[in-house]
Amino acid sequence: MDSFELNKIIGAVLGTLLFVMGVGFLAEAIYHPIENRGPGYALPEPEVAEGGAPVEEEPAVPLSVLLASASAERGAAAVRKCQSCHNFGEGEANKQGPLLYDVVGAVQAHVEDFAYSDILMQHHNEGLVWSYENLDAFLTNPKGYAPGTKMSFAGVRSPEERADILAYLQTLSANPVPFPAPEAVPAEGEDAAGSDDTIPEELLTPAEGGSEETVVTAPEAAAETATETRDASPVVGTPVQETTPAAPESGGAAAPEPAAGQ
Repeated sequence: MDSFELNKIIGAVLGTLLFVMGVGFLAEAIYHPIENRGPGYALPEPEVAEGGAPVEEEPAVPLSVLLASASAERGAAAVRKCQSCHNFGEGEANKQGPLLYDVVGAVQAHVEDFAYSDILMQHHNEGLVWSYENLDAFLTNPKGYAPGTKMSFAGVRSPEERADILAYLQTLSANPVPFPAPEAVPAEGEDAAGSDDTIPEELLTPAEGGSEETVVTAPEAAAETATETRDASPVVGTPVQETTPAAPESGGAAAPEPAAGQ
């Protein structure tokens, strides 16, 4: 194949590509879509599936209640994760962290020969002590309780495990600090029961002008009252003896005496 034939083939290919491109440009110019003109159909928005009802968080159990059922034996097993940085026996040396013997009730940063963080030294100067509440807050989130602390421990998330650790720390003292007294938790529905027993005052106080007892009027009494209040008209031709009615003894109306000749 000579060069002339090759040039014709290449020219045909390029011409075909140019023709296709030209047709595409021409079609796009003729059939260019017109947007935002005329009525259209609004597609419905996708419905967001509603989740279940929000789960109510369980009320936090007071620390005093957790300490009442805490176990020092479980706490001794739980502090094994802390033994790489702390000693717990009386008279033992400090490690990366200070000695934790007799820590409950002590002033924060109480070990003299240990280099505490600045935040704990500030707590020491403020007179803060390691109460059960402060120890529980520190064990929950050390960096949250003491920002800038050198302690890299993430914390103990379980309230029950923290209570067990505090129960174990209580035993590390010659004079253990007693646990706080458990708070009294009101029984469920106690307030509602108290409100149901209250009787409205208007039901206990009789209405004005009334009485506490309901008086039932007999038919005879009603008839006598009607006779007493109605004006008596004597029958023409019948002699009527005028009499003075006697005063009733019991408050009832006196019966009229019979007319003469009847």
